[in-house]
Amino acid sequence: MRWPRIWSLLGAETRSKRRLLLVVSVYVCLMGLVWLAQVPLRPSYKTQIHNKLTDALQQQLKKPDRRPEKQFEALLADPKETGQQPEKVLTVIFKRVDGDQDNLISLVELVTWINSKIQHHISQSLRENFVIFTMVDSNPRNGLISWEEYHHYFLKKHGLNETYIKNHDKKHRGLVRSIKETIMKEKRAWSEAARSDPSYLNVDEFLAFRHPESSHSTIVQLVEELLDKFDRDGDDTLTETEYASLRAEGDLEHEAEELRQGEGERRAEFRTLIDKNHDGRADRNELLVYIDPRNPRHARDEAETLVMLADTNKDGFLSLPEILNKMDLFLSSKMVNAAKSFHDDF
Repeated sequence: MRWPRIWSLLGAETRSKRRLLLVVSVYVCLMGLVWLAQVPLRPSYKTQIHNKLTDALQQQLKKPDRRPEKQFEALLADPKETGQQPEKVLTVIFKRVDGDQDNLISLVELVTWINSKIQHHISQSLRENFVIFTMVDSNPRNGLISWEEYHHYFLKKHGLNETYIKNHDKKHRGLVRSIKETIMKEKRAWSEAARSDPSYLNVDEFLAFRHPESSHSTIVQLVEELLDKFDRDGDDTLTETEYASLRAEGDLEHEAEELRQGEGERRAEFRTLIDKNHDGRADRNELLVYIDPRNPRHARDEAETLVMLADTNKDGFLSLPEILNKMDLFLSSKMVNAAKSFHDDF
């Protein structure tokens, strides 16, 4: 008999507490509005982090740049363009490559150096591609670059004034022969890179045009060409035998003999460098890794070739006199100028 009375009292008490809680809540909200009117809003956590990073960057920019790399990178430019003495360029680089300072460059030191130059060049190419693309894409700014836009940028970069750029004829009468030849070379490279539209390049095609060694689409194309040439059974993979038994382009007997002599080396290369999962076949992914210029095997191949051609006393090391004796070889190599060497290769 007492339970209904108890529930009634409890219900009344609950309703009273609810009214009191509502009054307190309204009061707190009003006081909060008054406080917010006088105190600026606290920035979000994301905004605080952004501000801290901005402050840190500003402080970093105020510090003087003591890195010696800027002067050194300028030294690595083509001596013919910068006026640097080739002997000086090679001497400075020799001292940098010679890590243990024993006046000899070992194969390990040379591989390490060339690999670092390759990685730096490709990373730099990827960073600057979008910046230059945005700069060239100006008339109109539509996310595509026409040959006329790029040609304007090219002529301006080579020191020609706006009057000449706007009024020049197609044959570029009056320009020095070297620039004319460069323009023709650029036009051919443009045609190869413009896959979606022959008149325009998108940002990826622009990378393939200026730095094909840094373009994923170029590397994919090379893989497809490799499969098309050597995949005899058409299963989109390469076997060791297919890779090792390269087909001669001509019918000359001495070419076939050279291919047979290198078969053992190509088999070893396939097993150690290409077929990473050791299943006897190389698929597209394995071939992509193998062809990618960032693969350290390219630095090793370059270093071994340089040592083989320049090591006159056959001690397995390179001395400064040996390098200076093969000056043209080293000036065109990735040891000195990775960008120029890549562009010559491609």
